[in-house]
Amino acid sequence: MLSRTLEEYGESFADIESNTMTDEDMDTEFDDGYGGEEGCPFTVWTKSRVYFPACYDGAEWIASVARNPNGKPTGHVGGG
Repeated sequence: MLSRTLEEYGESFADIESNTMTDEDMDTEFDDGYGGEEGCPFTVWTKSRVYFPACYDGAEWIASVARNPNGKPTGHVGGG
């Protein structure tokens, strides 16, 4: 899921500057359906964005925000 999310913003694993996950954590799949949370807590920094887990009612995805101020608002993450 991280690779897909990075691609949405024109980035790849090569753009990662810092990452709190282990290699094992990186291989754990997120459950984008409803149910229990399966992904681990994490933060990934690239030159332009910060990525982190988001969840609502057990459905997981990866959210991100700009790493530097850009004047664009951030929508609500999780909950609904």
